[in-house]
Amino acid sequence: MAKKPENSGKEWTPEQVKQLKELAKGNTPTRVIALKLERTPGAVQSKASTEKISLKPTNQSPNKGKRKP
Repeated sequence: MAKKPENSGKEWTPEQVKQLKELAKGNTPTRVIALKLERTPGAVQSKASTEKISLKPTNQSPNKGKRKP
């Protein structure tokens, strides 16, 4: 069974929210953000949604993986 992250179930500090914003702005993957903040990926997604922080990569082409005819 996987070990729970250290901050699991704890309140988010203003510093953690700031770090979440910075990591999301830098296109850091959600799983990596979760590891850095010692949270679950679900907790990171939930907090990002609450704070209106986009976790979607900003530098990828919308046609990535699609072939042109």
